[in-house]
Amino acid sequence: MKVAIFQHTESEPAGYFETIFTERQIPYEYIRLYETGEIPKNKATHFLFMGGPMSVNDEKDLPYLKEEKALIRDAVGHSRPVLGICLGAQLIASAFGARVYPFRRETGWCRLKRVPGSTGFTAGFPKTFRVFQLHGETFDLPSGATLLCTGDVVKNQAFVYKTAIGLQFHLELDEVIIRDWTRELDLEIRERIIRETPAALPKSNWLCRMVAGAFLG
Repeated sequence: MKVAIFQHTESEPAGYFETIFTERQIPYEYIRLYETGEIPKNKATHFLFMGGPMSVNDEKDLPYLKEEKALIRDAVGHSRPVLGICLGAQLIASAFGARVYPFRRETGWCRLKRVPGSTGFTAGFPKTFRVFQLHGETFDLPSGATLLCTGDVVKNQAFVYKTAIGLQFHLELDEVIIRDWTRELDLEIRERIIRETPAALPKSNWLCRMVAGAFLG
């Protein structure tokens, strides 16, 4: 088993997922697209696509986005696990023909709902829970996908499509990432996030472990 982590910007690493991979002694390798713009051949068995400030529609300026979508289709076609976080979830949606488009921006800790009757890893999620959001686009669901989590502001928050899991929200957060991401936010937003983090982050880490368990199998 080996995890390939596709990183689109230096400020959005795998974070708490690294902690879980290390605990389980699962090797992982970063594909730092913000440095190389290239997707090398690798022998990974699992594929993790992180967030980033770009849009999945920016293929003309960032050709590797098209390559990532092709890789996602190939991985799912061979029943290999794929996990997408924020931009990564949008890449999965776009890879299978769904629309990705600008929508209401969400920033900070937000409350979501588990879709009643959902199975798999979200069956262990609370009926409502708080996660960290930092996005301005949303996506439609690919045909045949199952919605797992939803929000009042942005409906499509988590879905599964065959062997792919897409999460619009960020479960990879740790204290280092939060300090980095909040540094340049408006003071009022930053203070609210810092105030809410001590209660919200441990629960986010717990959810991250459930998602990682489903991803790793």
